Amino acid sequence: MLKKITSNLLFKVFIAIILGILIGLYLPESINRLFNTFKAVFSQFLGFAIPLIILGLIMPAIADLGKGAGKLLLITAAIAYGSTLFSGFSTYFVASGFFPSFIEAQTVENVGEGVEKLSPFFSITIPPVLDVMSALVLAFVIGLGLASQGESSLKKVANDFQKIIMMVIEKVIIPLLPLYILGIFSAIAYNGQVESVLSVFLKIIGIIFVMHFLLMLVQFIIAGAITKQNPIKALLNMAPAYLTALGTQSSAATIPVTLQQVQKNGVSPKVANFVVPLCATIHLAGSTMKIVACAVALMLMQGLDFNFTMFAGFVMMLGIAMVAAPGVPGGAIMAAVGILQTMLGFNAEAQALMIALYIAMDSFGTAANITGDGAIALIVNKIVNKIVNKDEVVV
Repeated sequence: MLKKITSNLLFKVFIAIILGILIGLYLPESINRLFNTFKAVFSQFLGFAIPLIILGLIMPAIADLGKGAGKLLLITAAIAYGSTLFSGFSTYFVASGFFPSFIEAQTVENVGEGVEKLSPFFSITIPPVLDVMSALVLAFVIGLGLASQGESSLKKVANDFQKIIMMVIEKVIIPLLPLYILGIFSAIAYNGQVESVLSVFLKIIGIIFVMHFLLMLVQFIIAGAITKQNPIKALLNMAPAYLTALGTQSSAATIPVTLQQVQKNGVSPKVANFVVPLCATIHLAGSTMKIVACAVALMLMQGLDFNFTMFAGFVMMLGIAMVAAPGVPGGAIMAAVGILQTMLGFNAEAQALMIALYIAMDSFGTAANITGDGAIALIVNKIVNKIVNKDEVVV
């Protein structure tokens, strides 16, 4: 039991934040510069890896969506994307309207400026092989091309490349993230910014926790209105899947429980067996909510200007990029880091804070994702019964 707790990514990030604060407050400049050196090097590696992560995850994900299900695939993907957009836009309006009331003037300062006062002992430059936007476009072009084909040599190469990238994420980036976050928080504490940053963090986490439950309630109210079912009863039936996701932090690992609970809500096994595994990959409304809310908060903290037009493009792109999120804790934020950088202008320090905030709420976002899958399954099941000839559904 103890080993399971200590190996949990959230636990490691929590310990890294605490140690970083203690190191920044009580240890000498030389120790803080040492951790800042690691932060600088790892930041360069992360910048190099982000375009490769986009290529390695998005390209095969889009290619795989082309297999099989015809109308049912399009219907499910459209509903899942709509749910993600609803989550992103509603979160933006709540966050932009409410967050400025508690992110006060003293916290509105560039987090990165304080970090830069601690210079690393040395730095290296690792230029990426291509920029993030080029990687996105290339991933879409190749992925869509592969989706229109059957099995091909290039598709096998794409799948092998995906395995390599996921290995890099699981074996290198995720294990080193706590040390990277430790370096960020030691610098923040060393420069006297830790109290303001942590107070904002705690408030954001509390607000997003409440927003997740409101999102799930709205999803099931809509599904209940379409299917003429009691939305509260249907939502409560998904509780075992929600609780399982809290423990596993993985939509994929929760699929067996999700399937069972979705069928208790009256979804046919044929529809459930298709919709639930697909939505575990493409429906990330809860994760999108976390990213949008945290992005607004960090932009306010850094004094960066933003508007609805900027976030509209970000949310729409995020809904696509999140399809690439691998089934590992923290994978979704790694898939989103590239567009945070290119579309919202997040620097390395802001990206690290974003990762820390995201991981702190990872279980709740995953649980909201899979619970929302249950609402989508209800809607798709109704559509299949009413519109789509069952003989046309290939699963």
